[in-house]
Amino acid sequence: MDQESYEETRVPKDDDWARFLKEGAVCSLQFFDGKVVSVDPPSFVDLAVSECPPNVKGNTVQGGSKPATLETGAVISVPLFIEEGELIKIDTRTGSYLSRGGKN
Repeated sequence: MDQESYEETRVPKDDDWARFLKEGAVCSLQFFDGKVVSVDPPSFVDLAVSECPPNVKGNTVQGGSKPATLETGAVISVPLFIEEGELIKIDTRTGSYLSRGGKN
C-alpha cells in the first residue's frame, strides 16, 4: 500500500524478497510502464528465532553455526550461542545474521 495515497499494489510473492518480511513492513517498489519490476525490502530487519537446536557444551571452541528458523519461516545460519525466542538482526540483501537483540 502506498504510504501517502493508500493505493494498493499487488505483486506475486517471491522468496528472494519476501522471506524476511513481516506484515506491516515497508518496501520500495520500482515501476516501469505501470508494472512492478522490482521489490526492495528493508536492508535490515529484526526477527524472532522460532526454532533453533540447543547448543551443546563444548561446541563453541571452534566457533561454528547452526540453522535457525525465523518467525517468517526463513531458515538461516546463526552462531551457536543463539537460542529460540531471541530477536536477531538480519541483512536481507545477503540473508545473513548480523547481531543479537533482546529476548522476544
